[in-house]
Amino acid sequence: MQDLTILISGIEYKLRKLIEKLNQLKIENLHLAKKNAEQLKTIENQNKTIKELEEKYKVLKIAKSIDNKTNSFDQKIKINEMLREIDKCIGLLNK
Repeated sequence: MQDLTILISGIEYKLRKLIEKLNQLKIENLHLAKKNAEQLKTIENQNKTIKELEEKYKVLKIAKSIDNKTNSFDQKIKINEMLREIDKCIGLLNK
C-alpha cells in the first residue's frame, strides 16, 4: 500500500511540474506573439518608408533629367511619359 502512495505522490509531482511548464510556455508564447506583431509593424513601416524614398528618388531623377538641358528631345519624351502615367492614374480613379 505504501508503494502505491509513493507512486501516486510521484505522479502528482510530475503533473504539477508539467502544469508549471505549461504555464511558463503559455506566457512565453504570448510574449513571442506580441514581439512578432511588433516586428510585423516595424517591417510594414520600413516598407512604407522604402516606397516613399523610391518615389522621392524617382522625382529627383526626373528633376535632374529635366534640369539637364543638353537634350530637349529626351526631356519631351520624359514629359510625355509622365503625362501618360498621369492619364492612367486619372483613368483608374474614374472607374
